[in-house]
Amino acid sequence: MANATSATQYPSRYDIAGSFLRPERLKKARTAFQQGKLGRADLTAIEDEEIKKIVDKQVELGLKDVTDGEFRRSWWHLDFFDGLKGAEFFEPDHGFVFNGQETRKGGIKIEDKLAYNPEHPFFAGFEYLNSVVPEGVVAKQTIPSPSVFFPNKDAEVYDEHYQYDLEAFLADEIEAYQKTVQHFYDLGCRYLQIDDTSWGMWASFSKNVINPELKPLCEAAVKAINAIADNKPDDLVLTMHICRGNYDSNWAGAGAYDPVADYLAQLHIDGYFLEYDDERSGGFEPLKKIADNGRSQRVVLGLVTTKKAELEDKALLKERIADASQYVQLDDLCLSPQCGFASTEEGNHLTEDDQWKKIQLVVETAKEVWHS
Repeated sequence: MANATSATQYPSRYDIAGSFLRPERLKKARTAFQQGKLGRADLTAIEDEEIKKIVDKQVELGLKDVTDGEFRRSWWHLDFFDGLKGAEFFEPDHGFVFNGQETRKGGIKIEDKLAYNPEHPFFAGFEYLNSVVPEGVVAKQTIPSPSVFFPNKDAEVYDEHYQYDLEAFLADEIEAYQKTVQHFYDLGCRYLQIDDTSWGMWASFSKNVINPELKPLCEAAVKAINAIADNKPDDLVLTMHICRGNYDSNWAGAGAYDPVADYLAQLHIDGYFLEYDDERSGGFEPLKKIADNGRSQRVVLGLVTTKKAELEDKALLKERIADASQYVQLDDLCLSPQCGFASTEEGNHLTEDDQWKKIQLVVETAKEVWHS
């Protein structure tokens, strides 16, 4: 098992959100598997080889934590939920709507009591990732946040078991997540990130303060996330990435963090990955509520976009970091891309070379700002 060096704190000064563009070889292999032309063992072998390459590339660029690029997934969230007991993937009549664009079809039905699955396929995936990560670098696991799974027909999460009794659902969901997190830890995971589109979308639906109808969901999200955070082992780093949608270089929501900042400041996590690549995310002022909450937490600024190839100006990135430091002290800030490069296997509109230039920019800029 690869361990973090004692000098490294996570999130790292230069960190990543999780997913990377799928190589063409991997895309072809997955298509062949779906068509019945390639066996599961052969697909797994190709996934293993491509994950080893992506790990080596991340290490080469100097990253202190690496992911498997989410290469075994089709969706950033639905594959995880489908692996829990009581939940099942299905294809609804329509896809999600992203800024007027309809996505590929995908949804989840809750058909029985939601429960932890000791045979969840993500566990074997993490074991392989951890086996190919070199000493001094940490294998980072990403999973969707529990709030993404709240029954909501608009999000294509249909509840056929709890009949939309949020409290009953929440009790089982929390237990399933707690056991899942513990299993990752037992396999050697020391850095876990939960990915959350809910906060970004709830903020999008509000203005200066959260809409009253959304308050129960916000409170439930705080309850669920804190129940996971308070139950985890002390040496497991738990962070959260907030996104407003990332599909085929498009987005689903737009809105500043102001309406949800009070709730975010209540979370017992170790760090926040916050989307800040354009005006859709608003200003840095809400970060002060996190800085003033009395907890030791890092804020990772997602200033480098993964939605287009154009490379950001390093001087401008430094200016924006300086602006954010008016609200969160510089020592508690970090830098990352705004999201993954391929939240679904389609990927965003840039090349693998563009992708690596973005990562290199993040690393170089952070080293110059924090002299690390």
